[in-house]
Amino acid sequence: MKYKLYVLILLITFTSLITYSNEKYSIPKAEVYLISNDQTIKLDGKLNESPWENAPSIGSLTMVEPKQGVSPTEKTVVKVLATSQSIYFGIICYDSNPDKIVSYTMQRDADLRGEDHVKIVLDTFLNGRTGYVFAVNPNGARYDALIEREGEGENKQWDGIWEASARRFEQGWSVEIYIPIKTLRFRTGLTEWGFNIERRIQRLLETDRWASPNRNYKVTHISRGGRLVSLPSFKQGMGMTIRPYILGKRIKETPNLSVTYTPQTGLDIFKNFGGDVTGLISINTDFAETEVDTRQINLTRFPLFFPEKRTFFLEGSDIFNFGIGLTSHRQKDIIPFFSRRIGLVKGQAVPLDLSIKATGSIGRFNFGILDSLTREVENLAPKTNLFAFRGFQNIWKESKIGFLITMGDPLGRYNSWLVGVDFIYKTTQFRGDKNFLFGIWGLINNRQDLGKDRYAFGFKIDYPNDLWDISLTFKRIGADFDPSLGFVPWKGIYKINYATMYKPRPEISWLRQIFYQFFTSFVMDLNGKIMQWRIFTAPINWKFESGDRVEFNIVPQMEVIPESFNISPDVFVSPGEYKWTRYRIEFETADKRKFKTKFTWWFGGFYNGHMNQYQATLAWRPSHYFNISFEGEKNSGELPSGLFDINLARARINVFISPNFQVLSFFQYDNITRSLGMNTRLRWTYRSLLDVFIVYNRNWIDTNRGFIPDLNQFMIKIQYSWRY
Repeated sequence: MKYKLYVLILLITFTSLITYSNEKYSIPKAEVYLISNDQTIKLDGKLNESPWENAPSIGSLTMVEPKQGVSPTEKTVVKVLATSQSIYFGIICYDSNPDKIVSYTMQRDADLRGEDHVKIVLDTFLNGRTGYVFAVNPNGARYDALIEREGEGENKQWDGIWEASARRFEQGWSVEIYIPIKTLRFRTGLTEWGFNIERRIQRLLETDRWASPNRNYKVTHISRGGRLVSLPSFKQGMGMTIRPYILGKRIKETPNLSVTYTPQTGLDIFKNFGGDVTGLISINTDFAETEVDTRQINLTRFPLFFPEKRTFFLEGSDIFNFGIGLTSHRQKDIIPFFSRRIGLVKGQAVPLDLSIKATGSIGRFNFGILDSLTREVENLAPKTNLFAFRGFQNIWKESKIGFLITMGDPLGRYNSWLVGVDFIYKTTQFRGDKNFLFGIWGLINNRQDLGKDRYAFGFKIDYPNDLWDISLTFKRIGADFDPSLGFVPWKGIYKINYATMYKPRPEISWLRQIFYQFFTSFVMDLNGKIMQWRIFTAPINWKFESGDRVEFNIVPQMEVIPESFNISPDVFVSPGEYKWTRYRIEFETADKRKFKTKFTWWFGGFYNGHMNQYQATLAWRPSHYFNISFEGEKNSGELPSGLFDINLARARINVFISPNFQVLSFFQYDNITRSLGMNTRLRWTYRSLLDVFIVYNRNWIDTNRGFIPDLNQFMIKIQYSWRY
């Protein structure tokens, strides 16, 4: 009864916020200037061709940060050109102090939030729910992503074929962006797309936006974007892209084994059926160029989560997002379709002989279909057929209702399937100009080895806004709920999360914003017994006007441990009920600095002992041609079963010759596996069509006699895209 009363109180809190408004949103429009296909636009960032001179500007931007609704510190000019086969964006970012422009990288898909940049968002289906993100910094570094989580997030793992060129000049910097229409999925017959653009001036921590310059919205809240109007009738041609690859591998697994040489070929065929629907066939799918997983330290009894990084599965992955409230930044409670289950079994790669994917929309109905045939690997996995089908119908202005179906099991277990339904109500006009979401979902799965309690359901109420960010989430996960193509770390539970953030901006010259945070999590077994609770508080979380940040947290928690588990090989936590309190002190310097640091110290209790956890990040960015960073984590503690000391170190050394030529090296070491690993990837891209990857993976084992060689792997992959 206690948890029911708790939920009722929180529901009343949310209900008290509800005030509907009929306020009309004035949609700004940007005129596209049409040019013929034979007119040449040289991508050099200069905007000196006649079409740029004749094209109208979309109008001025408005400041969002640090002061909402005022004129920007610096002027920005944005123009848009289009042919029947492509779309161009020309942006001039004037700056009265060009020598103070902040830009440190030329890496593809780098995190540009800490640099000057421009970000464009396109809603090519005009549905206010999904879209593309394109961003460029003053060095020409390109970032692209898909909008996800109803506009609250971005999936930056997606890579499209597009080009950009930036240059600096005495009054600032400028950029030209070229996007072939074949890169985009879009609804045919539209003469308007959803559109927004944002500029970041990092040294001032200033954000300027074209449409909806309101702190309650992100630029990815595309339902509050403007419109690109007067679009041409885009021509896809055959709408086909043929992308073969050639791969050569030289592998020496251990010093005692002989070297093996493995040639490999494969083929991807993309077909765009008029823009609304895109199909992809991949034969002998390969992921040699994918970066290795980042090692993590696990101090819990639950499995770790590693995100999807493989390009094939990321294409159109936004379609497969299901429900809201199933995952959070900190925890992944349920992922009903987790594509890493395909082609990876027990951490080992399983070859994909054939994969077929189709994504798109028919009217207001959106869908994604994925079917993969995996090859048999002796003593690991049989030959299997794995299938997923996601569909949802757009309803009202920003809401949707949908379903998810998966079939197949990577281990070949019989009669494995999952079916789910979800509904999301969303509005960006709650109480006038606020965001509000409500989502409910249900799932059931089947497999020959499962019992009867094979279902899960839940809901989330969310009020994600600038001053107040409040959410309530409830989940019920059955004891036998175990989807073969999903990720579920904890079964047989009820889980309730309540989160409140109050984020005022005091009128203090040296203080930009304060974050008062209160996050709670309660977990009960299906009989109502409390198994875990955690209360995260932030009495101090200040972001200074300089961009530096300091935080102090108090985190009391409790957990019931049903079975012992190991923290390190010789140290374990015994079964029982534990209560303890953790504390955190964190300091982070501003992203605008060439030398950036972040230091975190967790201390206090740890089950029936204590632990100090130190985390440090150091990044040195002397120029946009060379970046280096170090990350370290040290966990030292004591439990009744003994002392433990778990360490992890990572280093990145990045060299950029140009935005299209880069060498990225990633080193990792931990004292549990006692393994030092290196992953070095060279990537050269020519006109976004030809990609050459050279990958070198090397491992060494730490012994009492020093480091001895282990894995030695060298790969060259060449792929080219023919577009028809």
